[in-house]
Amino acid sequence: MQLIQHQDSPRYIRLNAADNVAVVVNDGGVPTGARFDDGLVTVEMVPQSHKVALVDIPEGEPVRRYGQIIGYALEPLRRGSWVKETQLRMPSAPPLDSLPRANAVPDRLEPLEGYTFEGYRNADGTVGTRNILGITTTVQCVTGVLEHAVARIRRELLPRYPNVDDVVALTHSYGCGVAINARDAYIPIRTVRNLARNPNLGGEALVISLGCEKLQAEQVMHEGDPSVDLRDPWLYRLQESNTGFGEMIEQIMALAETRLKKLDQRRRETVPASELILGMQCGGSDAFSGITANPALGFASDLLVRAGATVMFSENTEVRDAVYMLTARAETTEVADALIAEMDWYDQYLERGAADRSANTTPGNKKGGLSNIVEKSLGSIVKSGSSAINGVVGPGERVERRGLIFCATPASDFVCGTLQLAAGMNLHVFTTGRGTPYGLAMAPVVKVSTRTELAERWPDLIDVDAGRIATGRASIEDLGWELFHYYLDVASGRKKTWAEQHKLHNDIVLFNPAPIT
Repeated sequence: MQLIQHQDSPRYIRLNAADNVAVVVNDGGVPTGARFDDGLVTVEMVPQSHKVALVDIPEGEPVRRYGQIIGYALEPLRRGSWVKETQLRMPSAPPLDSLPRANAVPDRLEPLEGYTFEGYRNADGTVGTRNILGITTTVQCVTGVLEHAVARIRRELLPRYPNVDDVVALTHSYGCGVAINARDAYIPIRTVRNLARNPNLGGEALVISLGCEKLQAEQVMHEGDPSVDLRDPWLYRLQESNTGFGEMIEQIMALAETRLKKLDQRRRETVPASELILGMQCGGSDAFSGITANPALGFASDLLVRAGATVMFSENTEVRDAVYMLTARAETTEVADALIAEMDWYDQYLERGAADRSANTTPGNKKGGLSNIVEKSLGSIVKSGSSAINGVVGPGERVERRGLIFCATPASDFVCGTLQLAAGMNLHVFTTGRGTPYGLAMAPVVKVSTRTELAERWPDLIDVDAGRIATGRASIEDLGWELFHYYLDVASGRKKTWAEQHKLHNDIVLFNPAPIT
C-alpha cells in the first residue's frame, strides 16, 4: 500500500445540496475560528468526521445529511458549531405498511464481460476461492476435542498436502440445552447445515458429534445433497469411542486424512467472475463510512453485478431506517415484499427483547461522528450501489441466484459474517472507520479503511485505503475499479489479505432467536 503524505487546509464534505451539515475532513479536526474556503468559520473546535452546521438551524428544525433527515434540533444550532449527538432528536422509523415497492427499478446495467478468476470448481457447480477442509460440530460439548485434533492435523498432516489451504473447525455454541423444536430454531439449524456446504470447503466437510445432543448429525448432513460428498465416512461420534481421548483424536485425524487426500488433488481453474459470491459488511463505522469506503464498495458492487456475480449486503438494523430507498429499487414487488417481511420480523424480534433499532449505534460509532442509527443506516446502504435488488435471503438460508441480494442478518460483525458464510459467500469485504482486526477462517476478508489516518496507523491490517477519496487523491470510480480487480486477485489466490497472512479470525457465532432450555 502506497500512502501519500498530505496536509489539508480546513475542509469539509457536503454530500447533498439539501444538507445543512457537513463532515470535517482534517486529521485531528479543525480548531475554533477555522475558516473554510466558502467563508464558513467554526465557532468551536470540531473533531474529524464530526458534523459542522452550515447554517443556523432553529430548535425543532430538521438536520439533513445525504439529503435526508437524520434528526431534529433539540436546541438552536449556530452556523459553524459542532453538531453533537445529544443535540438531535432521532426520527421515527419509516412505517413498513406504506413503503414504495419496485416503483424506481434501475435499468439493467450493461454487461461486463471477459473478467475471470482462478477458483476451485465444486461438484454442485459452485466455486471456491480457497481449498479448505472444514470440520463442523453438532454441539459445543465436542469443541475441546476437535480443537485439539485440528491443532495436530495442522501440525502433522497438513504439510503433506500442499494444495490444501487450511483445516478449520466450525465450532459453535448450539446443539443441546436448546428448544430444538421452537418456532425460530430453524435459523441456527439451517445455519449449521449451510456452513458445511460453503463453496470454500469443496463438498468435503466432516461432522463431529457427541451422540446424545438434540441437534443430530443427520440434520447437518443428509443423503442426496449434491453439495457434500458422503461416499466416504463423514461422521464421528465421540460417545462411540471405546478407549478414550487418545482414540478420539486418532480417529478424527484418520477421517480428516481421507478428505485431505481428495482436496489435495484439486487445482484452480479459470472461471468467469460470475462465480464470485461476495459478502459486504461494515464494522467500527464512522461518518466517513458513507463518504469513502461504502460508496467505493457500491461502485465495485455494480461492476460485479454487471459481470454476473452475486453480491450480498446485510445488517437489518443498518437498513431499517433507509429501507424506503431499497424497496423502491427492488426488481419486483415480490422482492420488495420479502425485504419488508424481514424488516418486520426483526422489528418484532427486537420488541420481544424490549429493545429497538436505536440500540445498534456503539460508543465508537458516536465517537466517529455518527449521531444515531438513522445517519448510520444512510451510510451503510451505500454499499449496495445502484443496481436493482434481485433477491432476499433469510438468516441461515443459502443464496440460490445471482445479482444483488439482501442477506438478512443482525448487524453484529461476527453473526453477520457467519450468516453470509452460510449463504455461500466465498469472499468477504469489510469496511471500518474506527478499526477492527476482524477476520474469517473460511473465506478471505478484504479490509477497507474509511480514513487514511487509520490505514497509516494499521498498515499491516488494512488492505485498501479508501480515505484517499476524502482528500481528493482518488475518486469513487477509481477506487471501485481498484477493489474490483483486488477482489479477483484475492479470489484467485494471487494476493492474500492481511487477515489471512496473520491468520486472524473471529469465532463462528450463530444467530439463535429461539429459547435456551
